[in-house]
Amino acid sequence: MDFNWNNPTFSPEGFSFQEIEEAFEDPFGLRLLPDDSFPATNRFFLLGKSTRGTRLFCVFRTDGKNYRVIAARKMLQEEALFYEQINAEALQ
Repeated sequence: MDFNWNNPTFSPEGFSFQEIEEAFEDPFGLRLLPDDSFPATNRFFLLGKSTRGTRLFCVFRTDGKNYRVIAARKMLQEEALFYEQINAEALQ
């Protein structure tokens, strides 16, 4: 997968662009389709963890090969709990 980091629309706070890419490679990462609030665009959500253990929430778009991260931040506590719960259920 290739990432387009030309003119990013955000600046990472407390993590790096490399950690964002690692979160996309998280084997337990969750890719979610948004509800109808983004009807005209192909935007997706990612909950993933970097190799350093940084839990990240990303909004991105893709054509299947190239990824453009629109926004990224550390997961909120509720998102981290959801991420852990879904992964715990998957491992049972």
